[in-house]
Amino acid sequence: MQLVVARIGRAHGIKGEVTVEVRTDEPELRLGPGAVLATDPAATGPLTIETGRVHSGRLLLRFVGVHDRTGAEALRNTLLIADVDPDERPEDEDEYYDHQLIDLDVVTEDGTEVGRITEISHLPTQDLFVVQRPDGSEVYVPFVSEIVTGIDLDEQRAVIDPPPGLIDDRAEIASARDAEDADADAGDEA
Repeated sequence: MQLVVARIGRAHGIKGEVTVEVRTDEPELRLGPGAVLATDPAATGPLTIETGRVHSGRLLLRFVGVHDRTGAEALRNTLLIADVDPDERPEDEDEYYDHQLIDLDVVTEDGTEVGRITEISHLPTQDLFVVQRPDGSEVYVPFVSEIVTGIDLDEQRAVIDPPPGLIDDRAEIASARDAEDADADAGDEA
C-alpha cells in the first residue's frame, strides 16, 4: 500500500535542499537517509533521501542527484509516497493509519448505527472522522478519546459516545441567563 508521507516545498539554500511538509506521524521512519520514495507526479521519481535535518522547526531534505537550487526548485509540490505493508501498525497502540480507519462502521455505545467513515480530515487542532450516514448525509466526529471510545479493527467498527447535538438534533442549550431565569422562577414560587 502506498501512503503520502510528505509534500516538497520550496528550495532552501543553493545546495539542493528542500523544505518538506510532513504528512506522517513517523518522519524518522519514513523520511530518513536512504529511504527510496515514489513520487506524484511519477516522472519526478523515485527519489532517494541523501540527508535530512531540522532547521527553524522545518524538515529539510536533500535527494541523491539533486545538488543545486535549480534541481531543488524543480521538485516543488511533488508528493513523496512510501510503500507500507497494509498490516503494519503504528508503534503507539492508540494510533492508526488513515487506511485502517476508512470504511469502519461507526456505532454509539448502545449499538445504534451512525454510519461509515469515508474520510479522515486532519486539522491543526484535531482530526475529524467524516462519517456518511445511511441517508447519505455527513456528520463530523472529532477523533478524541472523550468521543471515540473504541476502535476495533477486527470487528471493523468505531464506537462513539457523542455529546448531545453531535449526531442528532437534541442539543442541550445552556447559558448563564437560563440559569438566572430558572433561579428567579424558583424564587417567585416561594
